[in-house]
Amino acid sequence: MSTMTGKGMGVKPGLGKSLLTVALVTAAILMIPLVAMQFTTEVNWTGVDFIAAGVLLALSGLVLTFALRTVRTAKSRLIAAGLIGLGFLYCWAEMAVGIFTNLGS
Repeated sequence: MSTMTGKGMGVKPGLGKSLLTVALVTAAILMIPLVAMQFTTEVNWTGVDFIAAGVLLALSGLVLTFALRTVRTAKSRLIAAGLIGLGFLYCWAEMAVGIFTNLGS
């Protein structure tokens, strides 16, 4: 039984490492409004805001991780990442200001 190692061999990190990466990136992004709230009154997030943003970020990260593990070609991965990114941005905007619904209002 041989293992695929080396540069460009398509070795995937362990699932645990990928999940840890998603959790750390989510926490790092959520630190931005938390720190901003210490210096300005322009950013005024509640606990519900942090929970909603955390769920949206983590869910997007998990879907992206799954897509990148499943899809084979670079072009397909780029398309999948773009669609996931657009879905994330749409959900974020919808929750913030309500583009098509009253969720953000």
